[in-house]
Amino acid sequence: MSKKLIVIFFLTILTGCGKAQNNSKSNLPATEFSKKLDMTPDAQLVDVRTPGEFRNGHLKNAMNIDWNADDFSEKAKALDKDRPVFVYCMSGPRSTSAAAKLQEMGFKNVYEMKGGMMKWRNAGLPEIKGSTSKGMSLAQYNEILKSETPVLVDFYAEWCAPCKKMEPYLHKMAAEMPDKVKIVRINTDENTELCKELNVSALPVLKLYKNNKLIWDNLGFASEEQVKKQVSEINN
Repeated sequence: MSKKLIVIFFLTILTGCGKAQNNSKSNLPATEFSKKLDMTPDAQLVDVRTPGEFRNGHLKNAMNIDWNADDFSEKAKALDKDRPVFVYCMSGPRSTSAAAKLQEMGFKNVYEMKGGMMKWRNAGLPEIKGSTSKGMSLAQYNEILKSETPVLVDFYAEWCAPCKKMEPYLHKMAAEMPDKVKIVRINTDENTELCKELNVSALPVLKLYKNNKLIWDNLGFASEEQVKKQVSEINN
């Protein structure tokens, strides 16, 4: 290989590295995200949840650009690519996708909140409260657990894909096994205070109780077979 070709080769590598370094994406825990946001006067804060979720409560000065909407990219073009962008959703997946898209679009500095609003609320950080009710109280929740039949509590959200996948078989179990288990589904978006008190900061979550005592606590997708096995064991 000639010296000229070697020089061109290394210049190409250096140029490519330089371009890669121009754009950065960071995934920050809620408290660090808050501190970084406060230290960035020219920050652009984007809530990528649905308008309904946004109305229920959001970060101060946040603008709402729904990741699941068809016009996300079009609306994102209104942002300044040279200014830092901070993005968050409810639990993380949507903001991860949105942050990657923004970086792909050429935004130089993108900061994503790890764990989303669920972690933010769990940390007791401030937000602009929505006008909706706080939902079920902890006292009401504890009252449900006093049932003589084992109680399976399903914490879910409409935007949660694994939750939607589990929903059909949970409805089926509720209809087919009323003497074996009482299934209670709690929408986390409508019960933010309860979720905070119970430390529910990611989804989906299943909690199985017997005689007011927590027997099984599951975070993440669970198959119908797994859930039925737990219910069967608790009834033996």
